[in-house]
Amino acid sequence: MSGVLVLTALESELKASRAPDGVKVIYTGVGKINTAMATTAALLAGKPRLVVNYGTAGKIAEGLHGLSEVARVIQRDMMAMPLAPRGVTPLCDDATVLTSGFGTVVCGTGDSFVTATDPWLIENKVDLVDMELFAIAHVCKSYDVPWRAFKFITDDANDFAHEHWTANLANGEDLFWDALTRDVLGRQ
Repeated sequence: MSGVLVLTALESELKASRAPDGVKVIYTGVGKINTAMATTAALLAGKPRLVVNYGTAGKIAEGLHGLSEVARVIQRDMMAMPLAPRGVTPLCDDATVLTSGFGTVVCGTGDSFVTATDPWLIENKVDLVDMELFAIAHVCKSYDVPWRAFKFITDDANDFAHEHWTANLANGEDLFWDALTRDVLGRQ
């Protein structure tokens, strides 16, 4: 493959059968470890020219709704203090903020489902939270493959997040396919 690779955690978020010509969809599973493994395997096997992540997210910033394109991603759950500040992998020179070159929002990735206010997220200007993007962006950076990411806001990252996520899980699919076709593939 030399086309576009779409990575998403779950089939319930995105149906591969709807992918346009030249686009392959791979399901990574939930969380950073599953995603890092699936992303690495997909890049080595397929050698895509671009990786696009689609997934659901909880919003932290007021005013976000629908589909947003992610400009930057950080790890929200790397907590190895006092060896390094939160969000920084200790004893490692890898970048702590990964950028796509597109979009406007900041995503905080972690292996937890956010259901309460976290002042650190607000202090670090995180707009939305997910469980996969940092792993995808990190692997793409390691293999020098460009990436983009689109997140559909399903919930407010509060006490009702699990109910709202479940209810809204599939509601962003049409928006994503439209954005991919229009903004990434340049087709109308």
